[in-house]
Amino acid sequence: METSLNTKTDIRRNNIIQLVLALLIIILINVIGSFIFTRIDLTSENRYSLSPSTKKLLRETDDIVFFKVYLDGEFPAGFKLLARSTREMLDEFRAYSDNIEYEFINPSAAENAKTRGEIYERLIQQGLQPTDINVRTKQGQEQQRIFPAALVSYKGREIPLSLLADQLGAPPEAIINNSIQALEYNISNAIRKLSSTSKPKIAFTYGHGELPLIETADIRYALSDYYTVERVKISGNVNALTDRRENEDGTFSIVNKYKAIVIARPDSAYNEKDKFIIDQYIMQGGKVLWLVEPVFATMDSLQTANFTMGVTQDINLNDQLFNYGVRLNSNLLMDINALPIPMVTGQMGNQPQFSFFPWYYFPVLTATSSHPVVNNLNAIRTEFISSIDTVGDPSIKKTILLETSKYTRIAMTPVMISLDLLRKDPDPNDYIESPKAVAVLLEGKFESLFSNRITSEISQAPEIGFTAKSPETRMIVISDGDIIRNQVQMSNGNFMPLPLGYDRHTGQTFGNRDLLLNCVNYLCDDAGLMSVRSRELRLRALDVTKARNQLLIWQLINTIAPILLVILFGIIQFKIRKRRYAG
Repeated sequence: METSLNTKTDIRRNNIIQLVLALLIIILINVIGSFIFTRIDLTSENRYSLSPSTKKLLRETDDIVFFKVYLDGEFPAGFKLLARSTREMLDEFRAYSDNIEYEFINPSAAENAKTRGEIYERLIQQGLQPTDINVRTKQGQEQQRIFPAALVSYKGREIPLSLLADQLGAPPEAIINNSIQALEYNISNAIRKLSSTSKPKIAFTYGHGELPLIETADIRYALSDYYTVERVKISGNVNALTDRRENEDGTFSIVNKYKAIVIARPDSAYNEKDKFIIDQYIMQGGKVLWLVEPVFATMDSLQTANFTMGVTQDINLNDQLFNYGVRLNSNLLMDINALPIPMVTGQMGNQPQFSFFPWYYFPVLTATSSHPVVNNLNAIRTEFISSIDTVGDPSIKKTILLETSKYTRIAMTPVMISLDLLRKDPDPNDYIESPKAVAVLLEGKFESLFSNRITSEISQAPEIGFTAKSPETRMIVISDGDIIRNQVQMSNGNFMPLPLGYDRHTGQTFGNRDLLLNCVNYLCDDAGLMSVRSRELRLRALDVTKARNQLLIWQLINTIAPILLVILFGIIQFKIRKRRYAG
């Protein structure tokens, strides 16, 4: 009897000691955790882990960044998921910086319709884009206006932040998933915009018939959030893109003035000196976004006549681009996946009646590459594009960024382009070409075009500072200059630029602006920002058909299995206790 009592006393003492030790360990872990910060993400795609570049950005944030998120209220499941993911992402940001604060606001909370309308109008004026959705209520279907967006403020500055991806033709589930996938990029990008104090310089070249200012106004304005945007005329000026500085020992150092240059749809020939200036800019590590059209075609004459011609346009850049790794072909690509254009189909009184027909010379491109420049972009609007081949040095890494669909047709120049194409359905047998590249990223150490073309007297002249091979650098070549051109409309007697990617005929907004921003960001070595953009979160959607067919099975598993597990655990626990205390 005494032995039994002693045994029970020992067991009780051991239990108490174990409990105290467990509590001490928990307290110790919490104390250590207050000094050593760590987080563990067990998801396969690191859904809850911030990239090193985002963490660095947060460490450098020295004042409160406040987010007013207008995603509070009763929403369909997809928007609830987006709201919850936004809150989780902001919590993740706040875990790395005490300067991150946020508030979720319901813009539809006011019961008075007039007050709600005033709030909506104010938010729209502040740059937030509303989304109208249909929701089910007791009375039936009802339209609800929501604002999947936020206002971000920092040191007295405030900018709008869209939280909803806009992708033409994508199903709602994919749009929500892509929006969640882009949260870290969009939030960190907003902080970066607000906190940036010094901006690198980039330049748009002119002097060779490039697009006029008003037709690149929107992209230049968008780029000004990140860069100081200038215009530069080369015209034989060897110091247009670079500075030549004489050192104390009499040698010369050549330094690029701009982190990147944009050559936007030139239409007149480059002389060899201007090509040399661009070449030597690249040889010093300069980045170039080439938007060059090898074929001249325009819709202008189609408005008056019924046809126009597509003819080869030689601006004397073919050898230079070939040397760097691409060949622009003298053709026009036609694609069944095309932009609709209006066409007069009748008269009502004195007013012409328009209908929309797909214009196969204006392919709408959907990016299939996972490269961060084009990952999850909205569809891209193009006009009269040509194919690009990759050629030359295998050490130059060549990445296809954009290509046409599998329903492509090639029209070799010269080609007559007629509106009669709109009057009949396309023959599928004519559109059987494989996808053709229209945008290519080149990365590596480039050889100078002029290595074997100039005399030693020039190449060895210290004031020239000729360089035969570049350091690691990059360039992007796109065979459509109109991809960067914003449309223009008349307003109060003045021409006003429309947002890049917006098509005034269809009212659709394409992803051209995001594409061009990504191109320049990537060229300018903002690799940290672009690596965040390339993250991919898999959409683990419910298989609706399987769930419906196996509904009863899963209901039984979810209701009976937990009860059986509890009973089984109780039986096992009873057996263990019985064996321990038997005798």
